[in-house]
Amino acid sequence: MAEKAEQKREYRMEELAERAGITVRTLRFYRERKLIPPPRREGRIAWYDETHLARLRTISALLERGHTLNGIAELAEAFDHGRNVGELLGLGAPTEETPVRLTPEALADYFGDQATPENFAASLELGYLGTDGSEIVHISRRLLDVTAALVREGIPLAAVLDAGRRVRAHTESLAGLFADLVLAQGGTAEDLQRLRPLAKSVVEAELSMAMDRRLQQGGQGGQGGQGGQDTQRS
Repeated sequence: MAEKAEQKREYRMEELAERAGITVRTLRFYRERKLIPPPRREGRIAWYDETHLARLRTISALLERGHTLNGIAELAEAFDHGRNVGELLGLGAPTEETPVRLTPEALADYFGDQATPENFAASLELGYLGTDGSEIVHISRRLLDVTAALVREGIPLAAVLDAGRRVRAHTESLAGLFADLVLAQGGTAEDLQRLRPLAKSVVEAELSMAMDRRLQQGGQGGQGGQGGQDTQRS
């Protein structure tokens, strides 16, 4: 009960500023810049809650990491207009992926100066990220870890997200192909779920062999499916 009371606690402007470690003047400035959501009004009194406090602490953390107020404002706008995580994941939909809950500052720690408003918006559009109250949710621990690893290897986050968009198009086609293969023989959705590991094995094996062919060609890229055709003709 005490925890619920704490979650519902509201603050007047002076108290909120004190809790956030900033001045009232700074709080007013943030509100004018729309860095925080509007307060609840009760007559002439503005009431703020834990959501506002969390946002103010996020702003301070991002400023400490070198982000500008303009950049933070764009991030906040993208965050406020992001897809709800329930819509993103699909309530009750089958999944083998583990979502990851992140604060905006934790996301910045993952990607450093590449956690830009543009990349954040691209991740929201791609469906990698969703919002849940004051938290960001990444749809897949595996995708988050791989994305971060590629960025650490020196590949720009924007390029990784663009590749992810193209991979998504190909995998949607592969999933449709496998579903058609099973359902055309009278299979059911239950059969499709049961045979799902077989589809993954086929894709993993084919990708592995395609990477072998690329390596044999000296790692040349950007040739679409040409490598496989050359192998078949030789």
